Amino acid sequence: MKSLLFSMLFLLSFLFFLANSGEAAVPCTTVDANAAACLGFATGMAAKPSSACCDGLQQLAQTVKSVEDKKAICRCLKVSAKSLGIQDRFLSRIPRACNIKVGFPVSVNTNCET
Repeated sequence: MKSLLFSMLFLLSFLFFLANSGEAAVPCTTVDANAAACLGFATGMAAKPSSACCDGLQQLAQTVKSVEDKKAICRCLKVSAKSLGIQDRFLSRIPRACNIKVGFPVSVNTNCET
């Protein structure tokens, strides 16, 4: 009886692990939609990040559930930054201007995998 109970407990734990490990990271479409309003400031066309920019980034920050989510968001933003002409000197000022704690330096050169 104890071995049956142990087997069932192991099986349930394993299924729980599989269910949680299969969760997808934040998709780039979500990242792009939430960060789109920041484009004017990040390219140097606006004097400061708009409230829509900060609100979108706050919403994006709330979707982070894991380190993998942070890495996925970082990778998405780097791809967009390269294609949209985002300037590092403006990009790096967005977290402070929007009062968002990121936990690492924000730059087009940030290593997303660490």
